[in-house]
Formats: sequence, C-alpha cells, structure tokens
Amino acid sequence: MEIARQVLSVLLVFALLAAALWALRRAGPVSWSGRFRGAARQSGGRVKSLQSLERLVLSPQHSLHLIEINGRQLLVAVHPQGCTLLPVDTGGASA
Repeated sequence: MEIARQVLSVLLVFALLAAALWALRRAGPVSWSGRFRGAARQSGGRVKSLQSLERLVLSPQHSLHLIEINGRQLLVAVHPQGCTLLPVDTGGASA
C-alpha cells in the first residue's frame, strides 16, 4: 500500500510539472526556441524598441554592450563599479 501511495505522489508531481510547463509555454515568458536576443522582432503584433546588437567580453568582470533603443545605438561599458555610457561614432562624420 505504501509503494502505491509513493508512485501516485510521483505521478501527481509530474502531472503538476507538465501543467505548469504547458501554461508557461502557452502564455508565459518561456520560449522553447531559446531566443531572448533580437528584441526588435515582432512579438504579438508589436515591435519592441530595445535590441541587443553585440556583446564583447573584455574580462570576467568587464564587457561592452552595443544596444539599440528606438533606432539610436548606445555603447555601455559594464564593470564591477557599475556601468558607463560611452559615446558611439556612427561613421557619419567626415574628416
């Protein structure tokens, strides 16, 4: 009798996990494709304004991130003390 109770408990846990995964996949933030980048793609009929274009790791605690917000590119340096916004040369200026 004890073994049957344990088996039913395990089956109940698996059923609850399957229901939670189904609910998250249907309406939640989980994407089975594993793509969280490329935020400018249309999602549910609207275009998102933030996109991560590139990331360059300089050291385990230092990196550069090129992001685009509403068509404007920004370069952000991330370091242990926080983050810094760096100027971006778009190549439009001629010398």
